[in-house]
Amino acid sequence: MKHYTIKDIATKLNVSISTVSRAFNDKYDIKKETKDLILKTAKDMGYIPNPIAKKLSQKRSLNIGVVVPEFINEYYSEIVIALQEFLISEGYQILVMQSDENEEQEMKNVQTLIKNMVDGLIIAPTAGTTNMTYYLNLINEGNPIVFLNRINESIPAPKIVFNNVKWSFFATEHLIRQHYETIYHLSGYKNLSVTSERIEGFKKAMNKHKISKDNYKIIEAGLLAQEGMEVIEDLIFNHDIPNAFFCVNDMVALGAIKKLKENGYRVPEDVAVVGFTETRMAELVTPQLSSIKQPTHDMAKKAGELLLKVIKSGTSSEETIIFNGVFNIRKSSVKGDLI
Repeated sequence: MKHYTIKDIATKLNVSISTVSRAFNDKYDIKKETKDLILKTAKDMGYIPNPIAKKLSQKRSLNIGVVVPEFINEYYSEIVIALQEFLISEGYQILVMQSDENEEQEMKNVQTLIKNMVDGLIIAPTAGTTNMTYYLNLINEGNPIVFLNRINESIPAPKIVFNNVKWSFFATEHLIRQHYETIYHLSGYKNLSVTSERIEGFKKAMNKHKISKDNYKIIEAGLLAQEGMEVIEDLIFNHDIPNAFFCVNDMVALGAIKKLKENGYRVPEDVAVVGFTETRMAELVTPQLSSIKQPTHDMAKKAGELLLKVIKSGTSSEETIIFNGVFNIRKSSVKGDLI
């Protein structure tokens, strides 16, 4: 099958290539009769525009690079789906790469996307990434970047964040008001900003209600269900199971529930559990898991809007958008009947 070019159309009609190009690009300096004839001829010949050539002529790729740390947690899957939905509606497509919580892979991902001439980047950094100097150089070179979720506050770029302190406080206070006397927080990796923020919310609730330090602990667990299970196993071995756990995310919470039930503990009768960053599993596990739901769709859309704003204006900003969520209280953290 022959693939026709604008040169073929120009030759057939005995006009210049630039005239054909102006017809396709809807320029005003071409007669309507000429434009209509060119478009009809192109259709009759079966001409298919070259999208790559068009993008190059516009000095844009119409591609947005998205880098996330992992897909194990539904949070990032939901972010990517919402980003794609929004950016496609704006005439862009997305190139998605995941760094597997590895900062070296994260940098390689970004470098690959830059080489592929993306118009901008949305980056959710890995745990404790040391790539911020590299990102600062990219921003100074004029590359549009928006950061999502795990944020280094010093970086001069738009940021989308969740109010982890506030909602961790609410989750912890809920357990206190349920009269659970000993409460442990299973935190994320210590070098994550979300970890320190959720610890801060946990401590604020303890301080507000004057809970003795003998009655609470902060234990680094990680982010995976297996890591939650391992921490619970150690606590059981040491006869150190509290009345309640507030977990850094749902994966750790689900791992904790699994290991507790395997060892004869009833949830919530013996031990209450609260998660964070609600997953679909929250309502499928028995008992259903209390968890903080983040507005992933709205956060992703706002990230896309901020990036397109930077792309179109040619100037970056240090705007930070802080989102709130919803605390869905379910059976895993309530002693009596849910009202």
